[in-house]
Amino acid sequence: MHREQTLAALAVMRVFEGTRLRDALALVDEANASRGRALVHELAYGTLRHWGTLDAIVDRLARKPIADPLLRMLVTVALYQLEYTRAPAFAVVDRAVHAAGAGVRPEAKGLVNALLRRFLRERDEVLRAVLQSDVARFSYPRWWIERARRDHPNAWQPILEAGNAHAPLTLRVNRRETSRAALARRFAEACIASREVNDDALILATPRPVVELPGFAEGVFSVQDLAAQHAAPLLDVRDGMRVLDACAAPGGKTTHLLEIADVDVLAIDSDPTRIAWIEENVARLRLGERRLQLVQGDAGDPSAWWDGRPFDRILLDAPCTASGVVRRHPDAKWRHRESDVERFAREQDRLLDALWPLLARDGKIVYATCSVFAAENQERAAAFTARHGDALRETVNLPAGSGAREGQLLPSPEGASHNQDGFFYALFGKR
Repeated sequence: MHREQTLAALAVMRVFEGTRLRDALALVDEANASRGRALVHELAYGTLRHWGTLDAIVDRLARKPIADPLLRMLVTVALYQLEYTRAPAFAVVDRAVHAAGAGVRPEAKGLVNALLRRFLRERDEVLRAVLQSDVARFSYPRWWIERARRDHPNAWQPILEAGNAHAPLTLRVNRRETSRAALARRFAEACIASREVNDDALILATPRPVVELPGFAEGVFSVQDLAAQHAAPLLDVRDGMRVLDACAAPGGKTTHLLEIADVDVLAIDSDPTRIAWIEENVARLRLGERRLQLVQGDAGDPSAWWDGRPFDRILLDAPCTASGVVRRHPDAKWRHRESDVERFAREQDRLLDALWPLLARDGKIVYATCSVFAAENQERAAAFTARHGDALRETVNLPAGSGAREGQLLPSPEGASHNQDGFFYALFGKR
């Protein structure tokens, strides 16, 4: 276990240096081959999910600041195991002490042993003290808590709590290969419990590696959260239409568009690695014969890639803080700063303004973010219509039970019947 603790601590440390968690874990995976990989990921995700609480506990336990960042991370990872997992306390402490001696310096062993054993002795008292702080209680940066409180005064606490829950494994059925009912029956025959939701979704009762699920290799389903599955239907695409999917990677919405209608899709993304992900998804889902063009480029600079022909539909899934999907990406809470909200807002405006002239008259554009912050959502939609007199904001109709209000979907608590991430949709028609 000590190796996994060390690798998880290294991944968390890299997150606080500015690396995305998935990239940090990819780096440690290279060093770890396959042995213990699942445990490393669980420790890293869990530690970041509860970082606000765990970091406050370390401050409470330590008589002076722990200068070595890796040592502090090791202590925090071990505290996560003690507080949030069923791992035996004696094994967690013993392995953490060993990890400190092997990965930091031999003298660090005594400090780690003392801190962890003090927590075990004084747990209730320590938690009572640290949970007086909202940062420790909710495990979010203070600015994030205050923004959620301001934007959602009647729902801010459930939003924060939902962001710390475990996300379900939600699938989208590939209509061109099978039906939702048929896939549910196939799962049931393999003793895999699932629940049918909305038009194309199945939520598994117990998450598991998707490659182990019947039909994955055959391309009969994709992994896509319930909230994200609304994007393609909202565009109201029909056969023969010309569609632009801006900021398209990893391709979940691109492939959904190809599944529901015979359309010409141009999918653009700035990252060549992420373009490759779209290609992989299209191939697995057996959509290679569909009319799809992939372009690497800046969606906000159409002069570099647009051929001058207008689009009937445009989907802009804009870059954002990911404040609605932190249950899947807990590193977003700690990598972002409050100034990033305004930075993303400027980029969202730039992309909307650049893409609007590409839309045909009577066409539609869907603006989407995986955010719950008004500055990235309602405020951007209002500012857009104020700048463009020919833009008409249309009603976004989402399923009953989703809790949508003016296009804003809030993250669901764990186990909810309509279990979804936080997402926002605005639909604009061109007069």
